[in-house]
Amino acid sequence: MVEKIILAKPRGFCAGVEYAVGIVEKSLLEFDLPIYILKEIVHNRKIVQDLSERGAKSVKSIEEVPKGSVLIFSAHGVPPEFYTLAKEKGLSVIDATCPLVRKVHLEAIRFVKNGYTILYIGHKGHDEAVGVIAEAPNSIILINDKTEALSVQPPQTDKLAYLTQTTLSLKETAEIINILENRFPSIIGPEKEDICYATTNRQMAVSELAKVSDLVLVLGSENSSNSQRLRECAKEFNIDAYLIDGKEQIDNKWFEKENIKTIGITAGASAPERLVKEVVSHFQQKYPKVEITELETIKEKTFFPIPNLKQKI
Repeated sequence: MVEKIILAKPRGFCAGVEYAVGIVEKSLLEFDLPIYILKEIVHNRKIVQDLSERGAKSVKSIEEVPKGSVLIFSAHGVPPEFYTLAKEKGLSVIDATCPLVRKVHLEAIRFVKNGYTILYIGHKGHDEAVGVIAEAPNSIILINDKTEALSVQPPQTDKLAYLTQTTLSLKETAEIINILENRFPSIIGPEKEDICYATTNRQMAVSELAKVSDLVLVLGSENSSNSQRLRECAKEFNIDAYLIDGKEQIDNKWFEKENIKTIGITAGASAPERLVKEVVSHFQQKYPKVEITELETIKEKTFFPIPNLKQKI
């Protein structure tokens, strides 16, 4: 029987998600509805659904947006040509790209301008990777995993650099970088690592959480890279770990084993705190005597102020 719940801290929204969602919230108040978001503002099904119901519609392509509308680019960033396409269609564009993702775009531009070939460590098809690679597709090679790091043959090695997606596994990324540095001793990286502070902090927190838990629940959506990495981190400690969108996906069979007494709970960087509270409430109703505690590993202070949107468009 479940006797204790431990909440990881930090968990949930990072500064970049707060920034992007805050831009949409402010846009809902300041502009005529509906407004439009290219794809998903952040990778969380609950947030996308809530914002859509309030008038912020997610679309798959710029072509779907009516002329003269407000279009918001998501936290993950977009290819540079999307700005031109939107302007040509007469759309008012608001860029909600996370500043830490924008930093990687700028690094890519700078390296290519200086004649470098870039090995970009990321996940094929992820919105963030698509946006960065589009900055210079002829000079950026995607590295998905260690196998590709071992086999990649860049066109030149005299000027070679690596960049990374911001939401990757710390351990796996370090292993890939080590392979690249061993194969290409002259390769250089960014002045400051690209995996963002929130990804790092949440992976460190869930690792500590898994050490004292019998099972870990991660609040987050399947298409959320950073949430998937949290589940993987927890499973490395030989315990069960499940990624759920909300309390409705909890399976009571997970907790039937006698050794499942302490449940660890965390949330991906795009999962709102209300989902954590709903899950905790679910357990409190099922196990009235359950103890609730928090395990804090680091305090976060990063904040990105929301700009004056009407001056931006």
